[in-house]
Amino acid sequence: MKSKGRVLVVDDDQAHRTMLRTLVSGWGYEISEADDGDTAIQMVHGRPYDLILMDIRMIKVSGLEALAEIKAYNPAIPVIIMTAYSSVETAVEGLKKGAYDYLTKPLDFDELRLAMERAMDHSHLKEENRLLRETLGTQFDYRNIIGRSTAMVKLLETVAQVAPSEATVLITGESGTGKELIAGAIHFNSPRKAGPFVKINCAALTETLLESELFGHEKGAFTGAHRRREGRFLLADGGSLFLDEVSAMSLAMQVKLLRVLQEREITRVGGEEVIKVDVRVIAATNKDLIQEIEENRFREDLYYRVNVVALNVPRLREREEDIPLLTQHFLGMFAEKNQKKIKGLTPQAMDRLLKYEWPGNVRELMNAIERAVVLSRSEYLDQEDLPMVVKDEDSEGLGLLTESTVPADLPLDEVEKATILKTLEACGGNKSEAARRLGITRKTLHKKLKKYGAMS
Repeated sequence: MKSKGRVLVVDDDQAHRTMLRTLVSGWGYEISEADDGDTAIQMVHGRPYDLILMDIRMIKVSGLEALAEIKAYNPAIPVIIMTAYSSVETAVEGLKKGAYDYLTKPLDFDELRLAMERAMDHSHLKEENRLLRETLGTQFDYRNIIGRSTAMVKLLETVAQVAPSEATVLITGESGTGKELIAGAIHFNSPRKAGPFVKINCAALTETLLESELFGHEKGAFTGAHRRREGRFLLADGGSLFLDEVSAMSLAMQVKLLRVLQEREITRVGGEEVIKVDVRVIAATNKDLIQEIEENRFREDLYYRVNVVALNVPRLREREEDIPLLTQHFLGMFAEKNQKKIKGLTPQAMDRLLKYEWPGNVRELMNAIERAVVLSRSEYLDQEDLPMVVKDEDSEGLGLLTESTVPADLPLDEVEKATILKTLEACGGNKSEAARRLGITRKTLHKKLKKYGAMS
């Protein structure tokens, strides 16, 4: 019979451990034993467990102390605490430290079995993911959207309501939060899911190129237009078009986009034929569009056209409880990619990840874990494997140089170089984001990196 999962029984009472081994193994679980909290911590570091049954009162390291250490190392393991000293205080303290549930001795076997089954379902978020899949559908690969925080669950619930409609959606959020993934979730759970999902980054193209990319062009429309080319709107016909960084459009392009959204028709650059298109537009931006309107950089009429439904993707520091889940996901992904056998993170490394502000959000976390995996020399990622800006306890957000950290005799070029490199590291190597934070263009950043011999 296939094992239902690995269970670690932690109790300094040998007779009680023997009883639990006989009982729980009879229910189809694989059992390991530890006679103290200290031993349990070491065993959890040595191999993965699906569930831990742990006594509270033990001689060397108590169950509550071990619970805290284990949850720091791997928050995904559900722990059921057992105590003969039943009290509200003990139960509350254990639950605060991350215990899934608590039971009192002598154990009620039916209650134990039920608690274990619930915990096993919870261990890999099966119940939450099942509910989300039922609500949102199964076409979209939800392994790419990881999170059980209140903020993410609320966001995905809203996605479930919005997806079946034809409403234009505006997705806001800082760079690196996962706006494109949310756009994909909307498309692949809509009636248009069998149609194309076409994406374009408006910030990556000049005005002329953007117009051609969106609407297409006729042969000879401009220098280099050797043949007719269809634009993204026509390619997305019957499906959805994702306009990333829509705020980067010029005001002239915004007028043209507004017309397309109103009339549902396009004209190729250099052409006269009016072409009807059936496209759902999903736009995204990391800017405050109200402020952009006030500063005459974004049209108010276009804002109300794209902002029929607004979704905000929370910053990573607003969903701290998702950091361990994302970390484990990226660790597994990059360990496999780089053919490295890495079992997990040390508690110290996880502590640094949880304390860091993550200005680059999920993208920065992903880059930090990839770097740590590549540089790691052991089976567990340690804080020394993390980027300097993450592992430095004195770092603040971007990790930029401050007045107190700049030597008085340091040449100006060196100050600039250090600031640029630390900002680039904080952005996980994303040059566009680093340029934005430094207040310069990407072209200027490129020139400065070349000047300092820091191009990669």
